[in-house]
Amino acid sequence: MSGWLLILALLVLGGLLSTLGDRLGSRVGKARLSLFNLRPRDTAVLITVLTGSLISAMSLGLMLLVSERLRVGLFQLDQLERKLRDSRSALERSQAEIQRAQLASLRAEQGLHQAQSQLASAERRAQKLRAELQPLQQQRLTLERQRDLLSRDIQTKDADIRRTEAELAKVNERIQQGAKELRRLETKLIDLRRGDVVISSGQPLATAKINLETPSQATTVIEALLQQANLLAYQRVLPGQAANRQILLVPRSEITRLQGVIVKPGSWVVSIISAANVLRGERQVLAFPDVRPNRQVIRRGEVMASTVLEGDQRSPDQVRSRLNLLMAATFTKAQGQGSLADGVQFDVSTFNRLGRELSERPPGQSVRVEAVSARDSDIADPIVVDLRWADGPGPPSPSTKP
Repeated sequence: MSGWLLILALLVLGGLLSTLGDRLGSRVGKARLSLFNLRPRDTAVLITVLTGSLISAMSLGLMLLVSERLRVGLFQLDQLERKLRDSRSALERSQAEIQRAQLASLRAEQGLHQAQSQLASAERRAQKLRAELQPLQQQRLTLERQRDLLSRDIQTKDADIRRTEAELAKVNERIQQGAKELRRLETKLIDLRRGDVVISSGQPLATAKINLETPSQATTVIEALLQQANLLAYQRVLPGQAANRQILLVPRSEITRLQGVIVKPGSWVVSIISAANVLRGERQVLAFPDVRPNRQVIRRGEVMASTVLEGDQRSPDQVRSRLNLLMAATFTKAQGQGSLADGVQFDVSTFNRLGRELSERPPGQSVRVEAVSARDSDIADPIVVDLRWADGPGPPSPSTKP
């Protein structure tokens, strides 16, 4: 209901109630009624007051009935005001929160812009680093390959070092053995100076190649070899005296061992070896047998040694010295291959003719001379060589006399 209709209704209702109250009061006054022991005039006044109160009550009730806003404003005004104050406070807080949120949002946006800027910068930096990292990665791969190669080289070097150490140990051992041999030779030299050493320690007194047809021949062969060694020892130690007794002493156990070996099938080489240095005039020669399977140690046509004469080495002494060294190297190689021969055989006329031709060669010409085996040789066979001018104008024709 609109406000104008409400006002009109109140005016109409007030007029009606006023009229009704006035008439009721007039009738009560005329009738001279008395309520609550009051005088008639007071009773009329009371009726009038009640009627006015009724008018006010009905007006108020009608207004409350038809206007919800009036009811709310009359009965809930304080509560609404408190709520309004609370709402305003909440609104203010909300506005403050909104402002703070907006400020924070602004900061966040600024931070976001900064972060985006930093991200863009970081991406540019990352791209730059990727561009810089790519050659570094290639370099790392190259370095890793080099490291692997170095590791393998180090392993190889370690193996070489171990081999070198092993060789060094062998060399040291040979040096120690050489030192012992040197002391032995010095002792021998002292013996040579103090007396006439005619048989050296380790010198073979007799050597023979043995191939038995029957085991019963072993005793005869061994006795013949011992007699040959005893004869040589007699000639060396007691020259000029008749070999009428046994001065060669060989342990019986060694003879038994030797006999047990040579009766086995196969070809054997037996040597009677001096056990110590023997001076001229001594009465005993200690010896022991050495037995080993016979085998070929040198092949025909094998180059045993070679030497080079420089262009300025043309004098006969220089040439002869070189050829003698060639023979010594040949003998050393033959011994290293297992030969028991006591020297090298060659044609003397060829040796002299070659020396003469080498001395007469043109100045400044360097030549190489070789010693070549002239035959196959087993352990006990003599070493026979031919000498040839390897790169001269024409090697001399050898005339070997084995």
